[in-house]
Amino acid sequence: MSKEDKPTFEIKAWHAVATWEYDIDVSTCAICQHSCMEPCIECQGKAGSASRCPLAWGECGHAFHFHCIDQWVKSKPKCPLCMQQWKMKDKE
Repeated sequence: MSKEDKPTFEIKAWHAVATWEYDIDVSTCAICQHSCMEPCIECQGKAGSASRCPLAWGECGHAFHFHCIDQWVKSKPKCPLCMQQWKMKDKE
């Protein structure tokens, strides 16, 4: 290989980075007002549990942090956004 054919750089390592988000219209939990991509208030207070803060999807199509809606329906069994009876959507 002559000097002219030698590449000007060589890739030694490559580290791919990806981001993701839930496919929802409203990206903020209407109960705690935190982003649905971030942990809820309850999970923020627990060490190491921030990665285990699932979303709860209602049959009405609205999503909230699981812990937020779990506390909400104990006193008001309706969706905070549309006021329909809260029922958790079955996983598909």
